[in-house]
Amino acid sequence: MIASLSGVVSHVNADSLVVEVGGVGLKVFVPTAFREQVRVGETVYLHTHLVVRQDMLALFGFETVEGREFFELLLSVDGIGPKSALSILSVMTPDTIRRAVFQEQAELFMRAPGVGKKTAQKILLYLQDKVKAEGFLERMTAASDVDSEVLAALTALGYSVVEAQAALQSIPRDAPQQVEERLRLALQYFSTPSRS
Repeated sequence: MIASLSGVVSHVNADSLVVEVGGVGLKVFVPTAFREQVRVGETVYLHTHLVVRQDMLALFGFETVEGREFFELLLSVDGIGPKSALSILSVMTPDTIRRAVFQEQAELFMRAPGVGKKTAQKILLYLQDKVKAEGFLERMTAASDVDSEVLAALTALGYSVVEAQAALQSIPRDAPQQVEERLRLALQYFSTPSRS
């Protein structure tokens, strides 16, 4: 199994990257927010999961080990394939998934294209046993309301949910928990030169 790879991005496609590794171009499917911030010529390091099926041989890549772990968890849910799992991780961060599980908000999974009410409930039920609190609850209660407000403010400003989630992910972990400060930091994501 290919657990990770490091290489130079040679193409950014609608749903994937082509990463040159040792003279070979590997097509790697990645979450939307990551794909949107990567540029051709950049070196990337990805934690990967190789899906091998009769009709499919596909590589999925994530910025963090946690992202890959959540992808693998979602694949374990009956009826969730790799494209659906990636779609969920394109609109929800691991922290957002944990929050949805702990607060029993199945509807959050329905933001992902192709995930209906029954599937969302199935994901929630499955993950309730799998997702561990491990200090997350304390952080979540402090951050969830604040980040929800920031997300709402960004979408009110016209950004898509995917863009708003990407901006939230860009906020440093040690950033203050005030809405105004976190919104200011999130807006900086959209004004970075690499995005223009």
